Amino acid sequence: MSTDHTHVHHLENPDRSGPPPKIDVVGTVPGAPPAPEGAEAMTILVTLPPNSPGAPPHRHSGPAFGFVIRGAIDFELEGEPARVVRAGETFWEPGGDVIHYQDGNHLADEESAFVVTMFCAPGQPMLTVVSPEELEARRDRRAPRS
Repeated sequence: MSTDHTHVHHLENPDRSGPPPKIDVVGTVPGAPPAPEGAEAMTILVTLPPNSPGAPPHRHSGPAFGFVIRGAIDFELEGEPARVVRAGETFWEPGGDVIHYQDGNHLADEESAFVVTMFCAPGQPMLTVVSPEELEARRDRRAPRS
């Protein structure tokens, strides 16, 4: 996700009894893929205990947009190098055929948590685990690991 802050927001409220809200854009996704037809938007809070590996390699039926609220997570999508996303930073994935390899806790001694909104295709689960056979067949699509 981009952290381009060209989207400046300021709300004037003539009936205000206090200061206006402060609105900060924390991430944008230019050219993000569309949600599947008839998608259900689902927002979840994921809390990872220390050293939690997170979900096994999986995919989502539609795009997902997330924000780390505490700690740091290891994040890796098919074709992209693994990276650490820290509290206050955002991530996204296009969903569909792209494998999400990692979403584990980067920290060994404290909890990490993130909020993610997913746009799920109707009648499909939020998350589908990828089989070991498919992981092996698509091994060449994974970015080199250091």
